[in-house]
Amino acid sequence: MEIRRLTQKDAELLCAISRKTFSDTFTGTCLEEDMQWYLNNNFNVDSFFKELSNDSIFCYAAFDDNEIAGFVKFKENIETLTYFKDYKALELKSLYIDAPYHGKGVAQILIDYLFKHANSLQYEVIYLSVWEYNFRAQAFYKKFNFEDSGYTNYFPIGNTPQTDLWYWQQLKH
Repeated sequence: MEIRRLTQKDAELLCAISRKTFSDTFTGTCLEEDMQWYLNNNFNVDSFFKELSNDSIFCYAAFDDNEIAGFVKFKENIETLTYFKDYKALELKSLYIDAPYHGKGVAQILIDYLFKHANSLQYEVIYLSVWEYNFRAQAFYKKFNFEDSGYTNYFPIGNTPQTDLWYWQQLKH
């Protein structure tokens, strides 16, 4: 498995895997027109190009024989949630793994990059949001000592209401 940081020239690749993995996770939880609206408005090449040109956003991908298996995206301490404002915080924005690579250690490798970055810069907290019905992801995060903060986030897909749970972990240095 090769790990590398994605750059602006990877915007199309990041867009494609993001659309696929998001759709794999949420198809059937909302109306199809809501899914298509959400994908078109939030997962487009222009938005990923902008993200990958932002120095405070880090995106690392795992490649298996030049095939993208998954990626982790996190952002520096910008606009930290008010719940975590008393800490130097890092937000895990996405940890998406393509379905054929589930259970093969790709997520472990990518989350290790997140922790390495957070520890090297003395972050006190890592936080993330996870869909309330994504029990597989919740179990994964709990394995890495993330806890449910008790806070929720309204996360509609188009007109379909969804709720995310905010998980967090206080880092020890």
